[in-house]
Amino acid sequence: MVTTAQPRLLDHVVSAHQFDRDLLEHVVARASALDGVRDRRLDGRIMATLFYEPSTRTRLSFESAMVRLGGSVIGTEAAREFSSAIKGETLEDTIRMVEAYADVIVLRHDEAGAAGRAAVVARVPIVNAGDGPGEHPTQALLDLFTIHRELGRVDGLHVVLCGDLRHGRTARSLALLLTRYEGVRMSFVAPAVVQMEPDILSLLETRRVPYTVTDNLRGAVTDCDVVYQTRIQKERFTDPGEFGRARGDTRIDARLMERLPQRAIVMHPLPRVDEIDPEVDADPRAAYFRQARNGVAVRMALLEMLLGETSPA
Repeated sequence: MVTTAQPRLLDHVVSAHQFDRDLLEHVVARASALDGVRDRRLDGRIMATLFYEPSTRTRLSFESAMVRLGGSVIGTEAAREFSSAIKGETLEDTIRMVEAYADVIVLRHDEAGAAGRAAVVARVPIVNAGDGPGEHPTQALLDLFTIHRELGRVDGLHVVLCGDLRHGRTARSLALLLTRYEGVRMSFVAPAVVQMEPDILSLLETRRVPYTVTDNLRGAVTDCDVVYQTRIQKERFTDPGEFGRARGDTRIDARLMERLPQRAIVMHPLPRVDEIDPEVDADPRAAYFRQARNGVAVRMALLEMLLGETSPA
């Protein structure tokens, strides 16, 4: 088997800000083409997964993506406890060491901006797999791919993002990507204590993307195309009282689904706690498990783009 090397389309995946409309369409096209593929195009390549925070879907889907493309995986899922970080080693020094063992590093960290810091010193591609309350660009890319696959388009959609929008890095990154599409409007539904941060709202205003801010989910869903639910992230709160106020009325259950248009879908980056009732799972509009499965194809596409490989020739 011969592979033809091409210039890398990406140096790193650190932020949703990196992706313009053309690059987003390329990711969607490549993910569609790679869905279900198993070959050896990344034979001999090694991916390191360096996770300072817990993960199930992100870590395993990246590992599955690499293995399906013929590559190998090394890493740790508890880097804060089971790496030299516990001895006081800086993130930058850890990256300088791990890059000696791998061709690409997938990093999850509890500090916003950590992936950007890693990319500054790294000589191999860095992939941001979530940096605290900052961003989660690969999740947003698979979310976008899911919307494409489920609804056939993104232009012109009304997307409702609800739950913990203040700490929800997935919602932040998805909102950024949605601004690249024509005619999209967004509704941010959350109690005030966990509403979307001003930096995202300011960007929407700059790009002339219409949006509303509310705490009324029942009213927002009546004409929507996508409901993007998120978990209230208890681990991000230092004040129990503030956590209690954050748990507003944004739960999705059978009664709320009655108000949802038949064409609409419900998404969630998972894991969920109690913000979507399990009774909703059987509704064909519940797309969140299909959404999670889409992560493998999207991450295959990103690894292909980062490592500069094409299909076998």
